[in-house]
Amino acid sequence: MIQIFNNWLNELIFIFQRLDISSLLDIALVTFIFFTILILLRDTQAAVLLRGVLLLIALVGLLTSLQILPAFSWLIRTTFPALLLAIPVIFSPEIRRALERLGRAGQFVSTTRIKSDRVSHQIVNILITAVQRLSLRKHGALIIIQRNDDLSEYSKTGVRLNALITPELILQIFYPNTPLHDGAIIVSGNHVIAAACVMPLSSSGVLNSSPERQMGLRHRAALGISECSDATVLVVSEETGSISLVQGGRIIRHLDSSRLENILRAFFIPDDNHHGFRRFLRWVFPSPDEKTWLRK
Repeated sequence: MIQIFNNWLNELIFIFQRLDISSLLDIALVTFIFFTILILLRDTQAAVLLRGVLLLIALVGLLTSLQILPAFSWLIRTTFPALLLAIPVIFSPEIRRALERLGRAGQFVSTTRIKSDRVSHQIVNILITAVQRLSLRKHGALIIIQRNDDLSEYSKTGVRLNALITPELILQIFYPNTPLHDGAIIVSGNHVIAAACVMPLSSSGVLNSSPERQMGLRHRAALGISECSDATVLVVSEETGSISLVQGGRIIRHLDSSRLENILRAFFIPDDNHHGFRRFLRWVFPSPDEKTWLRK
């Protein structure tokens, strides 16, 4: 036993002696790639598929290593190229979503905040007032706030309005049993672009893992559009009247007016004091309200 431990220790020391700067950089790069992949697949159906694939690969590798199964080893070697081609088909939605997130990742320097001519203090106050009134009346609502990504393909699924945004307009749209109360409204700048829009439903496991099961199609649609774009979504529950905010596939529930205002202002109101390196630090080390996105 001691001899085995000494051999293992000598091998470990030999490995560390051969490490240099390039080797450490190589290991760090590979670690970062795997970490990024796991983060992108977190709370998605792809995470379950990935576990199944890894277990299958481990089992097949164990069986093919046995010399007593030559026919099985031949079968695996023959079908392995076809299995590699099947992987993009199985993970195609997740690969597309990951590429979309990667494409938006480089925008943090120039588009961390929305331009001041698109969302102002007044628009934020209008949204907060409308959401509060909807919450008190327990009128379900789904409000999509467009940021940098174009949402025209989703606005085409609803009724075009191009109306100046007011709390009364939002309340009237989501009044129960009115023609436009089902679906979502899309807000761009100071206008409601369209109402009764159909949003893609989320395929992630965020709602399934939540201890609260009363979240329905509105919350699933809010998560779905946040996974497909950089839009910020406000949701009012018809059953409880609770206010939720969704961004980047993460949801914050049971918001009060003050906390909702802080989050919306952090997202949409530009701060001229944060540029360059200070803006980068704010993106890496967000405020307490922004850190909530890191929670499940």
